[in-house]
This record gives sequence, C-alpha cells and structure tokens, in this order.
Amino acid sequence: MELEKIISISGKPGLFKLVSQLKNGFIIEDVSTKKKVSIGNSSQVSLLDNIAMFTTDKEVPLFEVFENIAKANEFGETISHKSTEAELREFMSSALPDYDKDRVYVSDIKKLAQWYNILHKAGFIHQDSFKRDEVSAEDQQAEEKVELKPAEKKTAGKAEKTAAPKVKASTSAVKSAPKSTHRKQG
Repeated sequence: MELEKIISISGKPGLFKLVSQLKNGFIIEDVSTKKKVSIGNSSQVSLLDNIAMFTTDKEVPLFEVFENIAKANEFGETISHKSTEAELREFMSSALPDYDKDRVYVSDIKKLAQWYNILHKAGFIHQDSFKRDEVSAEDQQAEEKVELKPAEKKTAGKAEKTAAPKVKASTSAVKSAPKSTHRKQG
C-alpha cells in the first residue's frame, strides 16, 4: 500500500512521503508539491499508519477511517476542513459512527478531513489505495522465525561477554606505580 510511508511532521503544514533514510535524518517529499527536502532526526514525525482514532470501545487505524470516507464519497474529495463544527461532526459520524465524542475533538476532525483531501488531490486515494499486500500466515511465521534467529545469537553473545569478570586495570596500575624518588634540594 502506497499510503504506508506517508508522514506528518509537527510544525510543518501538509503531508510528506518518506523517500529514504540518511545517517542523521530522512529525505522526504511533499505530497502536494513533490518537492524533496531533508529533515533531521530531531523532527517530530508521525507515520499516518501508526495513528488511530478513538471509538467508544477501541481505537480504529486512521487508514480504516480514510477508507470509510473514500467509500462514502466514491473515492472523491470530502468536505472542507473549514466547514462548520456541526458539519464536521456529521462527517465524522458517517466516517466512524461510534467515534468517541469526548476524546475526538473538532480539531482532530478538521485534520482528518484536511489530510484526506490532501491525499486525494495528490492521487493517493483511489480504489486500490487501501489494499494491503496479502501475506499468508505461513509466510509471516517463517519470516518471524528467520528474524528471531539472528537476534537470539546476538543477545546470547552479549550475555556471554557480560558474564566475564571485569578487571580495573587503571586503579591497580596507579596503586602499584613506584613513587618518585627525586627531591628538590634547596
């Protein structure tokens, strides 16, 4: 799914796509302007894939909410984030009927509508947008086993190294050093 690499950066308007990782940051691309820039590791970055919205009994991933909006609008644009509070609440009720009205603020709904429309205009919202790559349960288990084996070897090696007693060479060397025998005569 091409939406998995979309991020929001605190303090920067709009949405960005992760292009690649650098030693001390990332190269990102503005989804609207397609302009590429680099950002440092100190930037507060949120993957949209990791954001969820509160309902009365659970949290629903943001992309599920986007999918509901897309289907309700036949994969077209939705209401403006500048709509009235009543219109925004009605929009939210149609996108996520059991959303938690106490924990989902109007500002959250505005951001949801704005982000959806940004992604739509940039060409990220279409009928194939929300299809995840199908991986069989057997393939996923095999991948997990392969990933665990090298990690287990690394942690086992570290445990063996830390079990060896440590010698304080610097303090014993200072104590056993001969004292200077030269004295000033005067």
